[in-house]
This record gives sequence, structure tokens and C-alpha cells, in this order.
Amino acid sequence: MAPEHVFNQIYRLTPMSEKTPANLTILLVEDDEDTRYLMRLELERRGYRLIEAEDGEKAVVLAQQEHFDIILMDISLPRMDGLEATKQIRNHDRMHAVPVIAVTAHQESDFREGAKASGFDAYVTKPIDFDWLSELMVGLIG
Repeated sequence: MAPEHVFNQIYRLTPMSEKTPANLTILLVEDDEDTRYLMRLELERRGYRLIEAEDGEKAVVLAQQEHFDIILMDISLPRMDGLEATKQIRNHDRMHAVPVIAVTAHQESDFREGAKASGFDAYVTKPIDFDWLSELMVGLIG
């Protein structure tokens, strides 16, 4: 399946022998408990290690404390939306190069443009195609 929208046009696939789910840690930022649970089940089934946040403020704090290979960020979040959280995460030197993917129900072009301007590397809409998402994540960190 083709990408929804990849902002980083240097996207490439890396051989799975170099980057595998077993050695990738994801910050999953999603406020809806049911969606977060379903995403956790599917991503852990694929071998990813997850740390979760339910709002943008917690995501910023975790990004400063932990090492993540990639961040999956919802846009509509309580306390601090995903756009502002991503801007703040990008302000930290060690998090500047970590890929951030918007994972959202918003399909409107103004949300895509806002995500790009905030520092997201890619934009994926729900419902999620997890095969494509896994391929995208490995490609962005490769």
C-alpha cells in the first residue's frame, strides 16, 4: 500500500537484518484508551517495545527521559496537542533526529500542513494499516 503522506522524501527501506522490531523502542502517544490498547497489542505482537503516553505533556517529559527510536503521535490530545508536543520534542538536541509520525483520524490537508510545519516526518490516518506502518517506521529510521 502506498504511503498516506511522507514528509521526509529521503524515505528508504532498510534491510530488516539491520533494523528489526525487536530492537526498536516506540513512544506511543494516544489519548483514546481503546485505540492505544489495540495499537499496543498489534505493535507488541510485531515485536516492538512500547512506552505509552496519553497526552502531549507526558510525551514531552518521556522524550526527555528515555531513548526512543520513533514516536507515533496523535494530533488531538488533551493538555497539549500533538503539534505542540512535537515542536517541543524537536527543540531537544537528542530528539531532533528521531522520526515522529502523526497517527490521526484527521484527513484534512490543513492538519497535514500543520503536522509538517510542526516537525512530523510522516502522516498516517486511522484506521491504521500496520503492515505499511511497520515498513514506514523501519524505513524512516534506516
